[in-house]
Amino acid sequence: MVIDACHEERADQRPRLPVRRAFTLGVAGLLTAAGVLTLAGTASAASTLGGAAAAKGRYFGAAVAANHLGEGQYAATLDTEFNAVTPENEMKWESVESSRNSFNFGAADQIVSHAQGKSMKIRGHTLVWHSQLPGWVGGLGATDLRSAMNNHITKVMQHYQGKIYAWDVVNEAFQDGGSGARRSSPFQDKLGDGFIEEAFRTARAADPNAKLCYNDYNTDGQNAKSNAVYAMVKDFKARGVPIDCVGFQSHFNSQSPVPGDYQQNLQRFADLGVDVQITELDIEGSGSAQADSYRRVTQACLAVSRCTGITVWGIPDKYSWRASGTPLLFDDNYGKKPAYDAVLAALGGSGGGDGGGGGGRSCTVSYAETQRWGDRFNGQVTVRAGSSAISGWTVTVTLRSAQTVSATWNGSPSWDSSGKVMTMKPNGNGNLGAGASTSFGFTVMANGDWSAPTIGSCTAS
Repeated sequence: MVIDACHEERADQRPRLPVRRAFTLGVAGLLTAAGVLTLAGTASAASTLGGAAAAKGRYFGAAVAANHLGEGQYAATLDTEFNAVTPENEMKWESVESSRNSFNFGAADQIVSHAQGKSMKIRGHTLVWHSQLPGWVGGLGATDLRSAMNNHITKVMQHYQGKIYAWDVVNEAFQDGGSGARRSSPFQDKLGDGFIEEAFRTARAADPNAKLCYNDYNTDGQNAKSNAVYAMVKDFKARGVPIDCVGFQSHFNSQSPVPGDYQQNLQRFADLGVDVQITELDIEGSGSAQADSYRRVTQACLAVSRCTGITVWGIPDKYSWRASGTPLLFDDNYGKKPAYDAVLAALGGSGGGDGGGGGGRSCTVSYAETQRWGDRFNGQVTVRAGSSAISGWTVTVTLRSAQTVSATWNGSPSWDSSGKVMTMKPNGNGNLGAGASTSFGFTVMANGDWSAPTIGSCTAS
């Protein structure tokens, strides 16, 4: 959850997780240890983020501020590039109910009307959050607070019934750090742990057709905070508490980069039977490093079938909540940055994504663990040509920090200076007809880490 410029002092104080090991492969896709996932490099006619995402069965949205919709370039970029919106501040409690039971939906309605006119999905953001609350909420006793919370959820959701695709029902209810505890808030302190369940049950009654999400930050990799959220969602699903999706804000910078287990973390939540959504994506930086991080996030979502979409938290850098970090896909003048090109290519758009080979040549890869012993396991990567024949292929394999490779077969490997990134090229098995496949394999000495290596997408030649 981020806030507008007038609250930036709070945003800048947000705790950041320690630097986590992130594997950067150029066009890397992350594979889980169980199951087989496929990464493709096929071309598409789509030339916009929203169009390319739609071709993959997903949305690509942006956080929108009503006061910018009158700016021509802002509205044109929104309308051209995106197929979903999230109101940045206009649906928060202080914006719509600054006085008890007196609602003002004007600015939020402006965004909803604009989005509906362009047939965009709309994410409702947010119903119950400890921040951007009007002062009267915190002054209520427990009985009044429960009544006010349920009334707020009901009135806001019913106002937008049938218009909102998914709601962030409860936002940022867990502490940072290693405790996994709930965050202190008027709701937590006066209503206890049960307030989240009550909010979701009230939301389901208010609009039975909207997807109901829990949303948080610093939960992008597996850690104490994400484990606590995971345990809550697992409990909710087991007891029939209505929850349909989990939002991962995904605010990254050099101190808190894209975690190496990002895709695996999304997948473990999806395996609970909920959709996962990347809800507030921005990545500080510039150039190829920023582009690569955006690419990896996009590919991680594409690799998780229940990852239904990505929302970036703003359009041009100048309107970002942390503009000095230039974290978005468009520069101050709405120019497309390398990060934009990387995302479009990862989505299979016309800006790239033909597997790097050009001329329509493409290939995909899939990974499977084929055998395991007490100290090692064998991995196999299958390379399959796309709709045209190829004469060669290149695939990267990145090991976990403790792992080493003791043997390879059916390929010619080379290594980077770290000894952890293996680039595999053919060894007499590079020529593949359209749709034909080959494979290469390797033995990984686990050294205590049995996670699947990270497999990059296939580059065809």
